[in-house]
Amino acid sequence: MKDYENAIEIKGLTKHYDGFTLDSVSFNVPKGSIMGFIGQNGAGKSTTINSLLGIIKPDGGEMKIFGEDSSQNERVWKQDVAAVFDELPFHEQLNAKMLDKMLRHIFKGWDSETFKSYLDRFALPAKKKFGQFSKGMKMKLQIAAALSHGAKLLVMDEATTGLDPVVRNEILDIFMEYLQDEENSILMSSHITSDLEKIADSVTFIDKGKILLTGYKDDILASHGLLKCGRSDYASIDKADFISARVSDVGAELLVSDRAACARKYSGAVIDNATLDDIMVYYVNREKKEWS
Repeated sequence: MKDYENAIEIKGLTKHYDGFTLDSVSFNVPKGSIMGFIGQNGAGKSTTINSLLGIIKPDGGEMKIFGEDSSQNERVWKQDVAAVFDELPFHEQLNAKMLDKMLRHIFKGWDSETFKSYLDRFALPAKKKFGQFSKGMKMKLQIAAALSHGAKLLVMDEATTGLDPVVRNEILDIFMEYLQDEENSILMSSHITSDLEKIADSVTFIDKGKILLTGYKDDILASHGLLKCGRSDYASIDKADFISARVSDVGAELLVSDRAACARKYSGAVIDNATLDDIMVYYVNREKKEWS
């Protein structure tokens, strides 16, 4: 595998459906990092991931995995990529012992001992049929399989949705261990932004098929803020200075994207830190400008 700077490069990715368009999506996932891919359900996260993995055929754009065109040599690069989906992709009549035998013949780097160690760590039974597994067990099984063939890239599509906080934290810890090897990278789509705030290096925010923000998480959090003011002060704030405003009878909270500039311009205003959840909600409401 040749040397590469970005584990994933997506440029101008387009896909048209009736009623939805993935509109010229572009972002990179630097090698050795975890990128959070955030947005509402239906925003285009799965369409982007399925295009990247060759599950659906895009209408336009360029995609690279490990510095190579992802439409070429799929059999080669897929040996080094692991995908984890919201739904279990394995037949419900299978068990872990059977899956081990199957995947041994699919992945050249498959390691049965590693797989068994993850089964033990996750307390997953080797002979119980997957159809009898809980949602959390199914997700842990996918992750155990994903981490047992030496993959250099994990692609997670809503992998922690529906899991309880204890299981989610356990899985996030596994991801952090995986990233101890600086050759490894993760693209993790989720609408649970609190998970990504804990572990993501960078964030890409998609809404209605368009990328609204992409960059280092800490930079995005540092530049954005929630400006809080009374109704009379709100009326004097230039609409060009904020993304959208949540307005109540007593006052308003406005998301600003240039916190430092707004602090200078509106010197008496209180500007609090914004979370990724705040940023997502206020950007989603940007066309309304005002909401309650």
